[in-house]
Amino acid sequence: MSQVHLHLLITHLPVFGSILGALVLSYGLWVKSNQTKNAAYFIFIISAIGAGIAYLTGEGAEEAVEKIQGVSENMIKLHEDSAMYALISLIALGVMSIVALVVSRFKISLMKSTSIVVLIISLVSFGLVARTGYLGGQIRHTEIANGAIQSNGSAEGGEKDND
Repeated sequence: MSQVHLHLLITHLPVFGSILGALVLSYGLWVKSNQTKNAAYFIFIISAIGAGIAYLTGEGAEEAVEKIQGVSENMIKLHEDSAMYALISLIALGVMSIVALVVSRFKISLMKSTSIVVLIISLVSFGLVARTGYLGGQIRHTEIANGAIQSNGSAEGGEKDND
């Protein structure tokens, strides 16, 4: 498996992990379940690891797509810059999740506050990683980058689905 394949495969983990973890953590806060909150923290830690792998394989993916005609160097740069912010955010999320697990383990009085901080970081992380994914999609999906999708879902070429 090449770095391109690995990059494309692993990039979905931080996107879905950050929002899924936020939902699980929100539920854990609502029902006051430490086990549920701990599950969310593990989801965030795995997402942070996935973000690191995605970032590390990004350079290899960049080398491969730069050679393809029609790929915008500017779009790659935007994606790469966005990825750095997303990575930093997800690392912070992973570290705070480890802190929250320790706080939870030792029943420190900061449990609820720590959980809320982790939830806020997870929502920010989701926004950053979703934008990074959107920009990454524009690198190869020129129909997205050029705004060629019309509101009815058909391409500008006039093709219609008669199903």
